[in-house]
Amino acid sequence: MSNHQLSAYANQATLVVHGPDQPGIVAEVSALIARHGGNIVSLDQYSDAHSDGEFFQRVVLHVPDFSAVMPAIRSDLEETIGARTRFGLKWALNDRSVPKRLAILSSKGDHCLLDLLWRHRRGELPVSVQMVVSNHTVSADDVRSFGIPFFHVPSQSGADKSQSEARILEILKGNVDFVVLARYMQILSDDFIHQVGVPVINIHHSFLPAFIGAGPYKKAKDRGVKLIGATAHYVTKDLDEGPIIEQDTVRVTHADTVADLERRGADVERDVLSRAVRWHAQDRVIRSGNHTIVLHN
Repeated sequence: MSNHQLSAYANQATLVVHGPDQPGIVAEVSALIARHGGNIVSLDQYSDAHSDGEFFQRVVLHVPDFSAVMPAIRSDLEETIGARTRFGLKWALNDRSVPKRLAILSSKGDHCLLDLLWRHRRGELPVSVQMVVSNHTVSADDVRSFGIPFFHVPSQSGADKSQSEARILEILKGNVDFVVLARYMQILSDDFIHQVGVPVINIHHSFLPAFIGAGPYKKAKDRGVKLIGATAHYVTKDLDEGPIIEQDTVRVTHADTVADLERRGADVERDVLSRAVRWHAQDRVIRSGNHTIVLHN
């Protein structure tokens, strides 16, 4: 993001609240913001049941000299609605003027990678791209043309990827707030997912759960599908089973070739992934079990 765009978020924050629903949460949060001289810019909330449900809320607030009063607001949140209070809520308060630090992992296919870098350069993604890590070098020059550091970490042959994963972890540790797999064609180990310590978002080249695995467009063609799609989801230890952030489809016909499906599918992948990255960076996505709540206001 440009300095001009960041300045538009000066003294603004996002507050995300999640936990057991009960009367009084909205009033308590609103009163807390008012106590610190804050003004609610936008608010979106959702409860998944009329009673004994889960409550989800995203608030954008403006507080004069926010960075100075942020510690006091955090303390008040914990004492007022936090885990040890009668509300027992989880919460996160983030400065909107500080973009989340992103690392992108990629392989040979570059359509999602370059689309993210292009959107980032245009100011469409509220992130700071720290690096691109790839197991191939084909995109190195393109990535560096955006002024982004490029790291080549070759993948090991065979099932044991521990050495290459250890190198990637060494590069990422302490430098990023989340990771995006932009068609990174390697399966991450449970140990890597545990050690990386930040959310990991993947773009899957089909509308999950259909056509999981290799060659989805060939499988789709063989089945004579009328829709193809893409799915962006958080990565968990269960392959392609993580909480879904965004999905989309495009209509196809019997006349489309496999190449047509791949081309049109790549367009959907780019759009779905960019939306997922943007929403995560804007604190719009709340994970609840194995699904997500995406608050758009």
